[in-house]
Amino acid sequence: MNVDRAEAPRVRLTWVQPEDLVGHELRQAAQDGRDAREIEERWYAAGGSPAPDRAGASEPPAPARLRALAGELLDELAMLDSPLATDEPTELADIVAACPHWPGPPESAPAVGDRTAVADQDRLPTPGQGRTPAITHARLHAAWLGRAAGCLLGKPVEKLPLTGIRALARATGNWPLTTWFTAHGVPAELLAAHPWNRRSAPTSLAENIDGMPEDDDLNYPLLTLLLLRRHGRSFTTADLARLWLDELPAGRTFTAERIAYGNLLAGVEPPETARRRNPFREWIGAQIRADVHGWTRPGDPAGAAAQAHRDAVLTHTGNGVYGAMFTAAALAVAAGGESDVHGCLAAGLRVVPPHSRYARAVRLGIETARTEREFDAVVDRLHAVYADTHHWVHVLPNAALLAAALTHADGDFTRSIGNAVSGGWDTDSNGATTGSLAGLLAGTPDALPHQWTAPLKNRLATSVPGFDRAGFDTLAALTHQEALRP
Repeated sequence: MNVDRAEAPRVRLTWVQPEDLVGHELRQAAQDGRDAREIEERWYAAGGSPAPDRAGASEPPAPARLRALAGELLDELAMLDSPLATDEPTELADIVAACPHWPGPPESAPAVGDRTAVADQDRLPTPGQGRTPAITHARLHAAWLGRAAGCLLGKPVEKLPLTGIRALARATGNWPLTTWFTAHGVPAELLAAHPWNRRSAPTSLAENIDGMPEDDDLNYPLLTLLLLRRHGRSFTTADLARLWLDELPAGRTFTAERIAYGNLLAGVEPPETARRRNPFREWIGAQIRADVHGWTRPGDPAGAAAQAHRDAVLTHTGNGVYGAMFTAAALAVAAGGESDVHGCLAAGLRVVPPHSRYARAVRLGIETARTEREFDAVVDRLHAVYADTHHWVHVLPNAALLAAALTHADGDFTRSIGNAVSGGWDTDSNGATTGSLAGLLAGTPDALPHQWTAPLKNRLATSVPGFDRAGFDTLAALTHQEALRP
């Protein structure tokens, strides 16, 4: 008997298909100076395609022969030496050795408030005697709220080009960004040309915000909090790997984290999980996981950076790791409440090798923000440097934008998150990190504008067990316990 059979539905996972990874690895090779011309020629001669520009997977899937070739070429690309490796080490001891101004322990913490030194590590002030500052519940509460608000502001325009973000905001008179995005009053043709992020729009536009929806930029701080509660500050990278396998749904991971997760399931041990067929190892993922490491080490940027390093090397190398260390160190100084935003950025630069591309990106962002009066001009200059060569989730353009947004805002919360989101690229992640730092510096929830905190309704959604619908005040209390733990 003949039976018509419909084509079986396919599961087309993003960020893991070998035929899509080759294009990303070829771009990474060009960025770190590896000569991959012969491999690139073989790939395109066989019918291979460039990496998808903004999506995580291409359509249609590649034939079996091309997928097999993709795997072979990824392994060959991994064997090419980078001429930048000496200036961009991944091992912590090598990073410390490369940083001439690596911070001392808290009892000799530097006074890093000199904003003239931020853009040039070699001119940073020498360490002086200080004290280990106390972190308060209120300061941590403001940090959680700030991270959530900044993330939520960026969610509806994630993946959109800069022109689309500007057009959507200007259509409602919200430029520069001073409040949430809304669809009310936006012409239909503009929405058709630049549709909101499909998954985020139902929960992140002004007219439908009802608490903090789930986002990986909040899931990872929750996982870090869970990690510290279980293992304390002496956790290992293996502890983090086991925690992910136990508590993090694979479908909630993206880019480098998804690759590393798959590597763990295939029996690959950390830190090789970050290197094996992982073209996203210098993207932004580790940077968005660093906040709690900084929040819980007030006045100890070196300790925060070391914790962030053990976290980051599960999934990232080089500049991807520096993003986590920079963020953790900057937040540790902010958590102590003894510096302004410029001093926090200076502290972050102390833990990044000064000749690395990450350090150059941060210095570029700071210097550009100081030069240009209008932030749109700052953004245009940064996009001229990075937009044609780096993916929108790569850590380098986002680091430059993060530093520029914070510098230009000079500590103002609304301007900080507005700048970060208005610059495009990874809008929700940059909004989250700037909101975290600006929230810490604000010091209390009441110091944050009510328009940003009220719609959060003191709750967030998450798939991390034990935290769904938790209040930000509760999360602050749990984080405070870890900050006080010896």
